[in-house]
Amino acid sequence: MAIPDLTPHPVAAKYAVLVDVGYLYAAAGEVILGAKERKEYRVAADELISALKKHAMERIPGELLRIYWYDAARDRVPTVDQRVIAQLSWVKVRLGNLNARGQQKGVDAQIRSDLEALARHHAVSDTVLIAGDEDMVPAVEAAQTFGVRIHLWGVEPPYGTNQAERLVWESDTVEELTADFLRPYFSRAAQVVPAAPSPPSPAQVFAGRTALSAKPAVRHPGQVTKLGPSRPRVEEVGEHVAQKWILTRGRDNIRDLLPGPLLPTVIDTELLIEAEKELGHSLRPYPEARVWLRDGFWARVYREFDLGVGISTK
Repeated sequence: MAIPDLTPHPVAAKYAVLVDVGYLYAAAGEVILGAKERKEYRVAADELISALKKHAMERIPGELLRIYWYDAARDRVPTVDQRVIAQLSWVKVRLGNLNARGQQKGVDAQIRSDLEALARHHAVSDTVLIAGDEDMVPAVEAAQTFGVRIHLWGVEPPYGTNQAERLVWESDTVEELTADFLRPYFSRAAQVVPAAPSPPSPAQVFAGRTALSAKPAVRHPGQVTKLGPSRPRVEEVGEHVAQKWILTRGRDNIRDLLPGPLLPTVIDTELLIEAEKELGHSLRPYPEARVWLRDGFWARVYREFDLGVGISTK
């Protein structure tokens, strides 16, 4: 009679990754660049998220539910970067409020709520938590009572520690993300300097790109040629959209677009949609109008910051 194999077989995990962006960015900015404020550096967030996703897959074989990206924004109006991140697959952006002093409000509460809810509903067997605040401890303990394993990841500190001791104690496993692991995704913010006394026009800004010119219309007998929108009108609308965004999204968020002249795809699409609403008709058949629209947009942004052409310096 064959002896049954009683060796336990590994069960594939189902896990989520919960990221306190404020902690991750601040800790990484300090150890990599010696930076104290987020405005001092730029983050290739999409690449960073991919790297975290890959790292989690190597550590926890199984199925990723999603990555929860907890950040803050003034009046919870997403920044340019946050809007781009929200478009990524398997990523859920959660926003708290950023007050006038630059302090995050409501972020920790969202993390605690999601961590407990995922555990209570048995949506995951494991959770990667990238955070450092002791306020996370009750949620970690609650999740563990539902059988969820907590894998705490922290950022290598320049000295001492940057995570609460109790949070480290209560987690099932603890890992440190090294500065070398994070360094490729963090860079010092480019400084934008004023241009020469006679700044080039926005049209000249785009002169180096491949021109998007409309194909000459082919007229057929009896066909009425459809005229496109005028350049001054399209540029005017581009400026108006820029002005509206400055007022609603704030100068700090719009500053993130500098030095230009290229816009993230998500923002460029929004610009087109907003312009079409104001014009009352589509600009899709007129490629050259897209260039004029961007010209007007950048003209207003450059005036707002008293700049000519943005020049990056390192």
